[in-house]
Amino acid sequence: MPANTKTSASDNLAQDAIAMLMADHKKVKKLFSDFDKLKGENSDDNKAAIVEQICNELKIHTELEEEIFYPAVREAIRDPDLMDEALVEHAGAKDLIAQLEDASPDDDLYDAKVTVLGEQIDHHVKEEEGDMFPKAKKAKVDTEALGAKMMKRKMALMQTMGMDDDEDGDEEDSESTRSRQTRTAKR
Repeated sequence: MPANTKTSASDNLAQDAIAMLMADHKKVKKLFSDFDKLKGENSDDNKAAIVEQICNELKIHTELEEEIFYPAVREAIRDPDLMDEALVEHAGAKDLIAQLEDASPDDDLYDAKVTVLGEQIDHHVKEEEGDMFPKAKKAKVDTEALGAKMMKRKMALMQTMGMDDDEDGDEEDSESTRSRQTRTAKR
């Protein structure tokens, strides 16, 4: 075995779909927390870098859910209200994401928009993890097969967006994230 046994997300295509989505939830929650720590500080570059990462992560996450996860779950659990509400929540998040992508940290309401987006995402995550995911498990949705399909799509989306394939997405150093995003923004 080679000395470097570090694996990237793309090397582990057999990840469970629910575990993958929950890891995304955890990552985005940390990013919102990182942003909250910068409120009131004169750190517009850091704020912009974190918000860019939040927006990118959420765009990928929602696309994976809408293209792959939700259709499979919708068919299995037969709870159209739950699934429709999730899509409406995605639409609201996408609207705020678009506003943030066209804004800068010194714009009026910038921090408020990030805060509201975080609150919306927190509510959405609670519904998914507390209601949708348990129903999907109970209905015996093949989350392994979905996870492989989602990971493949995630890697393609990340590549399209120019994002790195870090090992698991959870523990990337914030300073290196900001440095990479600053380099990306300058291109």
